[in-house]
Amino acid sequence: MIDTVKFDILDVLAKSEAYLEIYDSAKLRELSNCTAHDASIFQDEDSISIAVVMYAISKIMERGSIDMAGFIELLNQAKNYLEQDNLSDYKNTIKRLFDKISRTDTKFKLYVEEVLKQSQIKKGSKLYEHGISLEQAANLLGISQWELMHYIGQTSIMEEFESTGIRKRLSIARDLFK
Repeated sequence: MIDTVKFDILDVLAKSEAYLEIYDSAKLRELSNCTAHDASIFQDEDSISIAVVMYAISKIMERGSIDMAGFIELLNQAKNYLEQDNLSDYKNTIKRLFDKISRTDTKFKLYVEEVLKQSQIKKGSKLYEHGISLEQAANLLGISQWELMHYIGQTSIMEEFESTGIRKRLSIARDLFK
């Protein structure tokens, strides 16, 4: 496991305990978004797994008053194993979390698909940011241009492009009149 991914996952696991105790599903979803970002960059299964777990638990939490003690216990175990670099037991604990989530909520497969879709959209925005056209980025990742455009519209990518373009044009104009 890449060190950056490991530290990000440890941070998410530490924060998740506090959010579970205060029953804050919105904060759990934010944690899911952070790890989905890592998944889009590093393309690793560990980031995707944690993103799915956080998203699924946040959805379960939104649906009603469910005892979170079992989830907290498993998340703590996962964190402890990861801190000890015991990847085998860490991955087994994540599988146990998946099992608990799927027993608690029948919509688990939808959550996996949603997190993967978010990851694809974020990856598409990175491709677009690096100069690949919106259409090409969407086609490469199998997402719609509309989904990608909607996400990019919520970021500052377009503002960065616009400010860069203006600066370049101004520099060219100044060079012409020297």
